[in-house]
Amino acid sequence: MSLIHVSNLTFAYDGSYDPIFENVSFQLDTDWKLGFTGRNGRGKTTFLQLLLGKYEYAGTISANVEFEYFPFPVERKERMTYEIVEDIHPDYEHWRLVRELSLLKVSEDILYRPFESLSNGEQTKVLLATLFTKENRFLLIDEPTNHLDLHARKLVSDYLQSKKGFILVSHDRAFLDNCVDHILSINKTGIDIQKGNFSDWWETKERQDQFELAENEKLRKDIKRLSEAAKRTSRWSDEVEKTKNGTLNSGSKLDKGYVGHKAAKMMKRSKSIEQRQQSAIDERSSLLQNIESAESLKLAQLPYHKDQMVELDRVSIRYGDHTVCRDVGFTVRQGDRIALSGRNGSGKSSIMKLICGEDIPYTGTFRKGSQLQISYVSQDTSHLRGNLTDYAREFGIDESLFKAILRKLDFSRLQFEKDLASYSGGQKKKVLIARSLCERAHLHVWDEPLNFIDVLSRMQIEELLLEHAPTLLFVEHDSEFCRRIATETVEL
Repeated sequence: MSLIHVSNLTFAYDGSYDPIFENVSFQLDTDWKLGFTGRNGRGKTTFLQLLLGKYEYAGTISANVEFEYFPFPVERKERMTYEIVEDIHPDYEHWRLVRELSLLKVSEDILYRPFESLSNGEQTKVLLATLFTKENRFLLIDEPTNHLDLHARKLVSDYLQSKKGFILVSHDRAFLDNCVDHILSINKTGIDIQKGNFSDWWETKERQDQFELAENEKLRKDIKRLSEAAKRTSRWSDEVEKTKNGTLNSGSKLDKGYVGHKAAKMMKRSKSIEQRQQSAIDERSSLLQNIESAESLKLAQLPYHKDQMVELDRVSIRYGDHTVCRDVGFTVRQGDRIALSGRNGSGKSSIMKLICGEDIPYTGTFRKGSQLQISYVSQDTSHLRGNLTDYAREFGIDESLFKAILRKLDFSRLQFEKDLASYSGGQKKKVLIARSLCERAHLHVWDEPLNFIDVLSRMQIEELLLEHAPTLLFVEHDSEFCRRIATETVEL
């Protein structure tokens, strides 16, 4: 066990006036299993890069361990998998690697296949297993669950649960709950650390937020009352002071000393009230700094003239000699929220593309309602570039509504001026979802919409879907999201 000390860390990207971190200090135990959470664009990946020494920063980061980053950048993926392993860890011991692979339910044979032929889940498992064969390393694991199916997520989560000494960036609540013992959270004013899993942290955060909101309301009322009292006292003081020039005391000549003393006493009381008021204002200003805004979203889906929208009966999809899925059958009716489930490569995306009108070769019966308007969110965000105004115009959506939704999903107005290509993975996915929410459609088809999206935004999207109950066909590997949203699950 050793400690990682971070002291007065300050960092901003070149040309930016807003620091990502400012005078941040904390320490981490290298035996901890840390879940790293925070809204998109707050600097999670940036912090990992700072630990790796990729950027210059002010302050100090000191540690007696070396840091390793996941995902490891892989070049020439056509090579055999064991060659990729040798790139990552030239001195690896074969028996250690085989042991780690077996813990992840991966056969040793995989090492003798081209790396590019492995599924996303298999590639993730090989890279993790290789990194855990290194000794005296602290792993920085950046979103390993993206594109992993539910089965693979459970395997990787159980594997990490048996390990220690890592920071794990993930937005999957069930995944985090299973395999971490501390939460490192980037909030609006800094970085906090709490013992426990994600659910423990979230419960504490909600309790703290409720306390601060109640305290804020109490102080707001106190400030209003003190402000009114200060005005009254000041008014009385002025009126008493005026009587110096015309008021008699007990019928005798005017006692200016008495009147002045009374006015001074009133003024002193007024100053005392002002100080109490300022104290309340100062106390109030320290509240609510880390309360995340999560305003409700809206979705107005078009009504369709028939109950049944889509029907598949014994549909099979083949690419050349390869059968992707066989004998798929289900019906989409108005109000359904259907989750397509299955391992990677089982044909979920192909079924969605077929429904959305792409030219996908299939056999069996496929019926789609006439004039059915579909809004589609794809997995891929690599095509995003240019500015939001042009993007809104390209898709024929209301720019004001589009940007208002992005604001609710924690976009700053400064973000609106940037090129979409420079957005983080989560921000790009939010652009696709915001566009879909603006589109006039009878059916929404979303393919892994939550990849890279932060937990708070996931919760906002959940509440939206539960409140407005749109007709939705989706693929998503976040088990908590599926549990709350799906009215039906189709297993491929």
